Amino acid sequence: MFRFIHAADIHLDSPLKGLARYEGAPVNEIREASRRALKNLVQLALDEEAGFVILSGDIFDRDWRDYNTGLFFVSQMARLHHAGIPVFLAAGNHDASSPISRSLKMPENVHIFSTRTFESRRIDRLGAVIHGRGFPGRSVEENWVPSYPEPLRDAFNIGVLHTSLAGYAGHDTYAPCTLDSLVAKGYDYWALGHVHKHEVLSTSPYIVFPGNIQGRHIRETGGKGCMLVSVEDAEVVDAEFRTLDVLRWYHLNFEMHGWNEDDFMAAFASRLVDILDDADGRIAAVRTTISTDGGIHGAFLKDPNRWRNELRAAAIDAGRGEIWLEKIVFTHGTDQSGLHAGLPDDLLRAMGQTAEDEAEFLQSGRAALKKLFEKLPPEITSGEDALSPDDERWLDQILREGMERLIARMRGPGEGR
Repeated sequence: MFRFIHAADIHLDSPLKGLARYEGAPVNEIREASRRALKNLVQLALDEEAGFVILSGDIFDRDWRDYNTGLFFVSQMARLHHAGIPVFLAAGNHDASSPISRSLKMPENVHIFSTRTFESRRIDRLGAVIHGRGFPGRSVEENWVPSYPEPLRDAFNIGVLHTSLAGYAGHDTYAPCTLDSLVAKGYDYWALGHVHKHEVLSTSPYIVFPGNIQGRHIRETGGKGCMLVSVEDAEVVDAEFRTLDVLRWYHLNFEMHGWNEDDFMAAFASRLVDILDDADGRIAAVRTTISTDGGIHGAFLKDPNRWRNELRAAAIDAGRGEIWLEKIVFTHGTDQSGLHAGLPDDLLRAMGQTAEDEAEFLQSGRAALKKLFEKLPPEITSGEDALSPDDERWLDQILREGMERLIARMRGPGEGR
């Protein structure tokens, strides 16, 4: 029997997105998250005495600013080299964007699949063979599966493929293929990469996305890690997901209806403690949405900076330095009578009519924001977590929130508290 580890989408030194800086936040811990997750991966391989490690692409995150990212990766691969554990790596689309990563020499235990042709690497002592190919560029439009080598008899056959499997929106040009074509190839295990969500697509044969090893933004919630696979007599006898992440993302939706400030802050701190328990020693990055009704909502909107920092202080205290409030959003409930009280009826009707004419409302908002977006740096307007004036859900949210803030300010100080 032997064990191997299947991981993908490390995105080493990729900046975590959307994290506001404020005094008391665990900045250094967050900056090092992807490196610490990679260390956990290597340590798992050492502890489990893995026969080999498979990395199914996107080890890096486009080009590096310097060689330090690559040198750190080399240092971790050297730990495996000293333990006699080989690593089989197939470049993904992000790796293909990094010319520096292609020029750095790896330890002898790291076997990088060709980007020009399909290869098979045998491990005779384990009775395993690993087939793969790396991305030659940022996109691959054809289905590579039919061109993979035929499975070898009397061996455990593994296919390594960085792919946008059919059915995953937004991933059309990354070696797309179908589940049926993978099954038909006759391999015993497909070690896939590219999709950041862990998913076992089939157990006969095993076809697995391990997901990324560290969540990078609020859309990547839940545990992140790798697969630890046990093989006996050329069959998978166990396939276990092991978490590696050191920072975990959470949504906290909190309703405040008819509470006073002290009760609210106590209940908020209690919810943070629950999140901290679930994080189990990890840093928790929390997006907080607070829903309020009536006049209390106006109190939030009149001085959002004060409330955000009150909540951050509560997070620092309750979280013992292990909670980061990634974003704080104030929304209203169904009862807005308290928020609107005291405003002229004609004004309320005019504003309500503007909001109800949704198409015109959004179109005007897009036009107003377009010139502003053209001035923003590319790291904000491009990439997986980019802002866009064409995102109707996001645009609708900020325009309506702007209207609510306008109403709160028009009502004057002290009202609605």
